[in-house]
Amino acid sequence: MTLYASRAAADVAAERLKTYAQPQRLMILSRLLQGEQSVSEIEAATGIVQPALSQQLAELRRAEIVKTRRESKLVHYRLADEKVQHCVRSIEAMFGSAADASFEPQRSNAAESPRLAAVTANGAATFARLA
Repeated sequence: MTLYASRAAADVAAERLKTYAQPQRLMILSRLLQGEQSVSEIEAATGIVQPALSQQLAELRRAEIVKTRRESKLVHYRLADEKVQHCVRSIEAMFGSAADASFEPQRSNAAESPRLAAVTANGAATFARLA
């Protein structure tokens, strides 16, 4: 269902986006794109220390964005499904890497061609405006 046709669907999407809209959670999710990670691996890779890491992981679990697997005393985290992977990859494609942290939206100009295309530096996404 398209979001413009359903307030309920738009509400669900907005709530999900609020979960993603936190820097530490985005860092964790980006790391989990590389596969399942233990808490200590996530901590070492992101620099997020306890208790903040546990708090953010708990929020991601509650939102069903990550899943866990327990191995003895170790807890391993992974992205919940392909939809989550796609969303995180899309965020990375839109906002780039740390080297490209400044996000500048594409500005349109009436003098430009009726078709305007912008491709991210790594070619991950293409956006177009058709006149």
